Amino acid sequence: MSLLSLEDEALLQSMVRQLFQSVRERLAGAPSAECAEEILLHLEETDEHFHNYELVKYLRNYIKSSLGSVIEEETEKCTFAQSQGEGLGYDTLVQRVTKRTRETKEYTEMMHSLKNGMMAVVETLLNKFEEDQAKNREMLKKNTHEHAGHYTDNCSDSDSSFNQSYTFMNQERLQLIAEQLDPSQPEEVRKDAMQTLCSAPPSDVLNCECWHILHKNLTLSLADPDSAFTEKILRFYAKTFSLSSLSMAREVYTSLAKHVELSFKSKEIQKLLSSGVDITNPNLIRLLKKIRLLNDYQKEAPSFWIRHPEKYMEEIVESTLSLLSASQDPSFPSSQMHFGPVFFLAMIDTKAMWFKKWMHAYYSRKVVLQLLEKSYKSLITAAIEHCFYYFESSQSAIDGNSKPSMASQQQSGTKQKTIFTKQELHYLYFVHSLSLLGRLLIYKHGRGLFPIKVKNRKEKVQLSDLVVLFTNIMLYCSNAPKTSGDYTGSFAPASLAMEVLRILCDRKECASECLYIGKVVDVLLSPIQKLLDGEKIHVNCDETTLTYIADILARIASFEGGLTLLLYGQKTDTSKKRTVAAHIIAQFSKNLLHEDIAALSESDMLAVLKGSFIFVCRQMYHTCEGLQVLLHYQLHDCIADAWKKTILLSERTPTPVAGATSLSSVSQESQGTMAWEESLLDNLLNFAATPKGLLLLQQTGAINECVTYMFSRFTKKLQVSRCEKFGYGVMVTQVAATASGALALQKSGFIQALVTDLWAVLECGRDDVRVIHPKPTPVDPIDRSCQKSFLALVNLMSSYPAVYELIGNQVLPSKDIYSLREVPTCFADIFDRLIIVDSDAKMNSLFNYEQSHIFGLRLLNVLCCNLDTLLLLESQYKVSDVLLNAQKENTLESSAGLENVIIDGVSVERNHILVRMNVIGGPCERVLPPRALIQGNNLYPWPMFSSHPVPKCYISDVPLIDVHTQDNELAKFLSKKLDSRPGWLDNCRRLFSKIIKNNPVSLSGSVYEELLEKCVSHLSETPTNCVFTYSDCKDEQVQTELSAVQCLGVKMVIRYGKHLNLLNSTAEQDLPELLNQCEKLLKPQRIISDSPMRYLQGRFPGHDWFASSVFLIMSGDSEKALAFLLKFSCLLASAYLWLPRLHISICQHWLSQCFWNYLDWLDICHYIALCIILGPDYQIYFCVAIFKHLQQEILQHTQAQDLQVYLKEESIHGFHVGDHLEYMERLEQKYRRMVLKEMNNLALQ
Repeated sequence: MSLLSLEDEALLQSMVRQLFQSVRERLAGAPSAECAEEILLHLEETDEHFHNYELVKYLRNYIKSSLGSVIEEETEKCTFAQSQGEGLGYDTLVQRVTKRTRETKEYTEMMHSLKNGMMAVVETLLNKFEEDQAKNREMLKKNTHEHAGHYTDNCSDSDSSFNQSYTFMNQERLQLIAEQLDPSQPEEVRKDAMQTLCSAPPSDVLNCECWHILHKNLTLSLADPDSAFTEKILRFYAKTFSLSSLSMAREVYTSLAKHVELSFKSKEIQKLLSSGVDITNPNLIRLLKKIRLLNDYQKEAPSFWIRHPEKYMEEIVESTLSLLSASQDPSFPSSQMHFGPVFFLAMIDTKAMWFKKWMHAYYSRKVVLQLLEKSYKSLITAAIEHCFYYFESSQSAIDGNSKPSMASQQQSGTKQKTIFTKQELHYLYFVHSLSLLGRLLIYKHGRGLFPIKVKNRKEKVQLSDLVVLFTNIMLYCSNAPKTSGDYTGSFAPASLAMEVLRILCDRKECASECLYIGKVVDVLLSPIQKLLDGEKIHVNCDETTLTYIADILARIASFEGGLTLLLYGQKTDTSKKRTVAAHIIAQFSKNLLHEDIAALSESDMLAVLKGSFIFVCRQMYHTCEGLQVLLHYQLHDCIADAWKKTILLSERTPTPVAGATSLSSVSQESQGTMAWEESLLDNLLNFAATPKGLLLLQQTGAINECVTYMFSRFTKKLQVSRCEKFGYGVMVTQVAATASGALALQKSGFIQALVTDLWAVLECGRDDVRVIHPKPTPVDPIDRSCQKSFLALVNLMSSYPAVYELIGNQVLPSKDIYSLREVPTCFADIFDRLIIVDSDAKMNSLFNYEQSHIFGLRLLNVLCCNLDTLLLLESQYKVSDVLLNAQKENTLESSAGLENVIIDGVSVERNHILVRMNVIGGPCERVLPPRALIQGNNLYPWPMFSSHPVPKCYISDVPLIDVHTQDNELAKFLSKKLDSRPGWLDNCRRLFSKIIKNNPVSLSGSVYEELLEKCVSHLSETPTNCVFTYSDCKDEQVQTELSAVQCLGVKMVIRYGKHLNLLNSTAEQDLPELLNQCEKLLKPQRIISDSPMRYLQGRFPGHDWFASSVFLIMSGDSEKALAFLLKFSCLLASAYLWLPRLHISICQHWLSQCFWNYLDWLDICHYIALCIILGPDYQIYFCVAIFKHLQQEILQHTQAQDLQVYLKEESIHGFHVGDHLEYMERLEQKYRRMVLKEMNNLALQ
């Protein structure tokens, strides 16, 4: 190829021309020669027609003819090597063939020949290009006009087709154009030069040596009165912005901004603007186009200026702020200010999108705020002044019964607007200022610019002053068209201010500084307070404005700081007594529900207003603090009554009849009623977010409907509300804590859906869907795929009332045959299929037996942590026997004739559960075997529990305490028989606290027995301490036989008591008698319920753990225990320590079983004594102290999403009452008054 014939060379030249003609536009847009080279190098990747070019086809054939045989030979060699076992993949094969081919002699010769040939072709083309350029220069000197026309001619000459299709302009030509653009040149010469410049490749122009001269002349030419000429300059600038580097664009931008700034200082422009803006005026059109071009670049530059030196961005920002600060003459009042560039920018970018983009990234925001603070604060000052001026002028116009001086006057009809009056310009600037200030307040350093001194105000404008201004604009400026000229929709002043306040509310740090302020909330609530007082409110404060108020209040209440402000007010202001905001909102909402607001009784938006303000209350009452504050207003009853009325109304709505004229109106009314009904149910449902709120919800009788509504939203994966981003998991757990809630969940279909989803993840779904990719084999017993279902089941069955309601007295199916597609539908089915796997039929029905059975055993392990649930499952299903039999069957006979349990995942899991079920004790009183193997030769050194008795290694030794040798200050105090003297109880409490802190071990045995007896006797003799009436009920008929649950509970208590060395041999007969006497005592005090729930029928369905604890404290003396309980039943503490007397209410896991299995026996005694001697409120302080002790573990397991499992399964290690008593005493000093009041009220309900 190195010796090309003339025909071959001409052919290659035409091929190269074709290639350049095809990519001419891409190359013309390249900002530099390097970029043009990159375009050509990556042409195959970017051009879909690449393989159709003649040059590409020629090169492909040339390579094939030169290297075809070489490639075939190397391919055969590599393929043979692959068949010999080297195992090359296709990609590896191609790479190896390519590498070997490039190393051959033929390849080197081909590249040398190809390079020489192409260099000859390119050299010939370049020579022709230089000849054409020389001819062009000669013709330009003779006749500039003819030359320019010839230069821009796109027709191909026979001798210079390549030159005309794509050229690079040389420096001499650009120098000539720059000189011809000088304003001193004739008009025709300048126009032709501009035309030539626009046709030239931007890369040549922007990199030319005479750029500074060219740039200077272009800037001067911007003032040319010829619109067509300046239009071409602006087009060239636009191309520069899009194609050039930031350094070049910066020069163009700053010069254009400076030109515009100077333009506004001319008297002619100010004269044109004296009566407004007429956009048909050519001068103003040119000005608007220049500002529009600047604004376009302002919004585009932030996307790429971070890739360039910061100084370029700083110059662009500073030139913009300098431009916008122009014409702000401080000697002019706001009403007579010059219409500067910022007004025109407001016409083009009304909502200041340029500022939003500049403030988005810290890289540019830092520079903007620094420049505003140092040099251009006047821009912010002017914006604030204008917002104040707008609000004050609009209010003065309303007071004067005339139209606002700054209201917009829109032209009638759909004709395009051509004239903007001064009032309209002022309004556009107000919108721009409002948007700019709102964006400024979002950021910490933006808020740091305040306070700011403004004209006509004695004091500096604080942040709170500005937010109050925004609030006043929202409340008292128009949000609906009162006249034909008012702005509406997103440009209404009230709507704009509301959007700014929304943005501020949604940012926690910003809201805490700007909105969580007393006077801001006072301004928001002022119309509501007037409506409550029966006063007339502002003409612009209509129903829509009231919904804005509700929306902002709801957003304030959605964060802790705002909620605290609404509930308790601002503590710093003690000068005058104010009504707390929460009370105003609650009373207004209650009056709205009762339709007791005269000014709104006929409103078409009454239902919307009700929903909006109930939602504000809901943001408060779905927290414990908020519910406490709003409890007085009985909002749950008000909402429930409104819901019942809505149901009656919907039942009376006539059925639409086809063909009726009012069909659409009836349907619309029906949809509105349905939406209002759902809104009320939604608000009722949110009472279930707290335990006390759930109790209130149960009292309304709407819990079933609320849970059904929750399930409908849950299936659609909807969030709880617009202010909460989480789902309904927390609420489901709260609802499932009670029997009525669990029953409602079952009726709604929630439990069936949960069980079905679990089975689909664990085993299979209902449909025979073809599985393309099989499920991965799980590594962990509870892997990621089923963890969510596992936690949902744990949460639903976390309380004994729920478990008893769902599976109490139910028989398991235990079928002989299970089909492979038979899906469980309830918890009883889950127990039957996954836990009680006691037959081959059940085992064979599981696709994944080991994983599914371990899942069931893990669930059983969590459930058995609740002792009542353990006793229920043991009494109904003999779970322990089933697991022991399974362990015995899973054995191998050794050479010595002994049976050894096979160690696998299932047997290890069963071993752990069996020990947990059969050994009672705190963290130091029992040892639970691990559920994982260890490394080494002995994988599982723990003995397998396959038959009674329990291996001794799982039962910790408890040291004997000699009750007769105990000698401490409290024991001596009790022996003095001075309990009848005044102040005895206070002295007893003081000594008790002292010993708990210093020597808690000495409080055991007979000391505790005597201490509790004397304290309870002393307390019960004081009438003020007796909350409940005392009754022996000797004639009361009591069930003589204990339930199966209680019988098993008695055995468990006796076993634990003997382990603690507290009981003798007669205890097995004494404890059942004590439990029967307790039932006789409590039955008259218990409310007889007609509820269909199993949990509330008959006697308490669980075991009496408090009475059992007292029995152990009294060392098995049932008479002493009964005498103690008779006196104790009168006290308030009995309502919270003794679960059977208030079992209809909510009582959680630890408290229901008196911390058995969670604390050691001595700490359990301390807990009971604390609550009796120091007060029942210590029960709450005790739990708070435990949570404080477990703080790190709680955080860790919350992150791991297994907190519920951890709190149930793990004992409370390392917690000792004496270490935390001082903390509890501090809680008592701070909260006792409130807590005791609430405990009294709840106990007497």
